[in-house]
Amino acid sequence: MPPHVATPDALALPDLAAIVAARARIAPHVHRTPVLTSRSLDAAAGARLYFKCENFQKVGAFKARGASNAVFSLTGEEAARGVVTHSSGNHGAALAYAAARRGIRAHVVMPDNAPKTKQANVRGFGADVRFCAPTPQARAAACGEVQRETGATLVHPFDDARVIAGQGTAVLELLEEVPDLDIVIAPVGGGGLLSGTAIAAKGTRGSLRVLGAEPANADDAKRSLASGRVEPVSPLSTIADGLRTPLAPRTLAALRAHVDAIGLASEEGIVAAMRLTWEKMKIVIEPSSAVPLAAILERTLDVAGARVGVILSGGNVDLDRLPWQA
Repeated sequence: MPPHVATPDALALPDLAAIVAARARIAPHVHRTPVLTSRSLDAAAGARLYFKCENFQKVGAFKARGASNAVFSLTGEEAARGVVTHSSGNHGAALAYAAARRGIRAHVVMPDNAPKTKQANVRGFGADVRFCAPTPQARAAACGEVQRETGATLVHPFDDARVIAGQGTAVLELLEEVPDLDIVIAPVGGGGLLSGTAIAAKGTRGSLRVLGAEPANADDAKRSLASGRVEPVSPLSTIADGLRTPLAPRTLAALRAHVDAIGLASEEGIVAAMRLTWEKMKIVIEPSSAVPLAAILERTLDVAGARVGVILSGGNVDLDRLPWQA
């Protein structure tokens, strides 16, 4: 079936047991990333912040978790035919990494305007790269073509229960290390990370508040929660380009069931939070990772006095094009 056509399990979501199982499955293939704190950022936020540093994860982003769970969930027969996805960056590299770990082929469809550094990163993990026009329709068509040619299994960047389960493993680790959190926050683009985070957090302790954060220039998740349907991405641009992705019906269902609120961050706020994290914590994060802290500092999320876990989603950034050096 072409990847853009809804399947009968289009709304199927993992439960806490599936996320716990995913954690055991991917443990040999991913890092248990550290949790860091900063008194300076606590003071600025008016809360106690605990940062789950997925910028230190394999391939530099949380995506390694979901991709690894999907790849190592395949049957032997499925694995022999390989995997395919569409991605302009982190998910493509993550799927290529996971496929290499299992010794199978990975096909990654990339837009023809993808940065050369991202193309090289995906190829560096051994994937076969196929280019297409930079539109959702072209991506879906190219994936369908690869599937017809090879029989490869589609591993969608976020609209996949196995991927969502893998992403939820990060917050399980965070809650083991800091069990008395009041709030957990993750950035939201397509919603795979926030869905997995919310299901795992609420399943572990129902009283936890789970919040999302997205750019004000890409506020489709907040609008989707309000309307109850998947809203289109705004035509505005954002520096947090990894979050310019609409939800899927599956991830919207997870967010409506488990997420308490979504805060927005301005472009200036994202750049300021990214730089502040670099300066105060001495770690490299990408703009999408900075969005939760930006929403906290701009007070679009109420965390005053709380103990807050923040998922830093990744650290893949072009060091020659830092936003404060423009």
